[in-house]
Parts: sequence; C-alpha cells; structure tokens
Amino acid sequence: MALFDPPVAFHFSVMFMGLFPPVPDMAFQEVSGLESSIELEPLVEGGENRFVHQLPKPAKRPNLQLKRGMTTAASGLVQWCKSTLEGDFAKAITPKDINVSLLNASRMPVASWSIGNAFPVKWSVGNFDAMKNELAIETIELAYTTLKRNM
Repeated sequence: MALFDPPVAFHFSVMFMGLFPPVPDMAFQEVSGLESSIELEPLVEGGENRFVHQLPKPAKRPNLQLKRGMTTAASGLVQWCKSTLEGDFAKAITPKDINVSLLNASRMPVASWSIGNAFPVKWSVGNFDAMKNELAIETIELAYTTLKRNM
C-alpha cells in the first residue's frame, strides 16, 4: 500500500467568488495557466569580470484559461464576461477572486490555488464542424494579479 497516492488531474473544481446570479454551471473541461515565474535581469558589476549578478524582476504569470461546454446567457459567468468584454468600458471592470482545487476521490481538496483580482480578457468559441460529433467549447481567458498555492 502506497503512503501517498498522487492526485489525478481530471478531478478538480473552480469557484468564483461574488458571481451573481449563483449558478451551477461552473464545470470546466480544462484549467491552465496556474504558473508563476521570476525573470532575471543580468547586472555586470564594473571592474569585476568574474561573474554577472542576476537580479529578480517581479513575478510573471500567464493568463488563466478555462475551457467548458457552452452554456446559456443566464450563466453568471457569461453575464460577467459579456459586461466586461462587450460593455465598451461603460461600467468599471469588476475583478473576481477564484479558487481552483484539485480533489481526491472523496471530493476533498488535496491542493488549491487562490487567484486574486481576475477579469476576462478573451472569450472565444471553438470551431463549428458539421463533420464532427463534438460539444461546442468556449474558452474564457482571465488576467489576474495574484496566485497563491494554499495546500
């Protein structure tokens, strides 16, 4: 018996804080963009030629991408995307906090990430093809400020 069974990547949940109306359509096919990296800036010290200092820049994060089957316009997530991306900045962008959790077989989190101040920057629908028997997939891309792994 193994002391620790590695988690599976297909059992996860995504929760948006403060979306109205609250809707049960938050099932996603794929989540990507949970990544942070620090770029380095080389600094050559005058008179010291043996090495180069590596100075860190602020953390860099890609956009968070969420993929799922298309839902109706009654979805709180769809309404938030529409008001942000189709509103022509008539109203201020309202960022949301998001929690992504990797779940075990009992639906308990084994790892989770908190994403702060996220807002939609791209919303796309996959290709329509009469020769394929596939769901219509929408992709929502979100920019965000902070990413913290909680567990």
